[in-house]
Amino acid sequence: MLRCPRHEIPEALRSAKQRAVDRILAGPRAVPRRFINAVSAHPQDNVVGVGIGRKMVKGKPTQRPCVRLYVIRKLDKRLIAPGNILPTHIDGVETDVIETGKFRAQAPAARTRRRPARPGCSIGFRLPAPHDNLIMAGTFGALVARGGARFILSNNHVLANENGLPIGSAIYQPGLLDHGDPATDAIARLSQFSPLSASAPNRVDCAIAEVTDPNLVGAHVMSKVGKLSSDQPFSAVEGMRVEKVGRGTGYTIGTVSDVSADVTLDYELGELKFVDQILIRGVSGVFSEYGDSGAIVVDVDSGRATGLLIGGSPEYSIANHLDDVLTELGVSLVI
Repeated sequence: MLRCPRHEIPEALRSAKQRAVDRILAGPRAVPRRFINAVSAHPQDNVVGVGIGRKMVKGKPTQRPCVRLYVIRKLDKRLIAPGNILPTHIDGVETDVIETGKFRAQAPAARTRRRPARPGCSIGFRLPAPHDNLIMAGTFGALVARGGARFILSNNHVLANENGLPIGSAIYQPGLLDHGDPATDAIARLSQFSPLSASAPNRVDCAIAEVTDPNLVGAHVMSKVGKLSSDQPFSAVEGMRVEKVGRGTGYTIGTVSDVSADVTLDYELGELKFVDQILIRGVSGVFSEYGDSGAIVVDVDSGRATGLLIGGSPEYSIANHLDDVLTELGVSLVI
């Protein structure tokens, strides 16, 4: 019933989802969320996302549309105060409580030097003093173009240090965490990023870095993904099988479970809210882990790109809709 692009989701479902966001996700927090061995039962602390999809019963999807409430931990109702129990319906629409764990921006693990560098491989920046003792790396998402220039596409937090790097900063392949050499491995310069906000909702976490020499990069995604079938992004729908290559977990396959989720993620800037996101669950094991941020997400059946991975939890991965990313940056895919 809900195997449709986000713009075709019925208005009643959109309205109920927004009511849940306003009541729960965007509401004031009673206590801080950071606990060592405990999870708060207060909705504003336990709920980390609100989306739309088919209601799950005994682990299987039904044909009943619902508003999904994504929680850090699904708790026994007997242990929850009556005022903290999540609603079973919102504006007449059923809800479904789904455990995801806490969402985080996903950062690094080791990968190798590649020439030409290709989507899926390790990239990163160098932090200036006094933080130059901290070393990072992320994933080269895709090759994109504007005019005659070509750029590496990835996340703001992979290329621009969450708004913190100046335009023109060097981007290395591999990232310095993966033994990149600052003297020889700069392949691009930070050109543009969409600012991340800790006070207002975000829709994308993206940035581009202009390639210094076209011969240093290639457009074909690494491993089993290969060449994209089109330079036009493909709209995600619930149930779509997707694949990605990232420097953390390499090649993985997953299934889209939500195309309109509003979620909160942990960043260095704080807990950032993102609206209208794609949620993905791995087919066998995780879809993504630390180091995969910035990877492009591709529809298995069509071979067309649909999302840009920004983070996740042990159960679910989160991706921006790729058409939002390309529009924000004013670029197009190179295949």
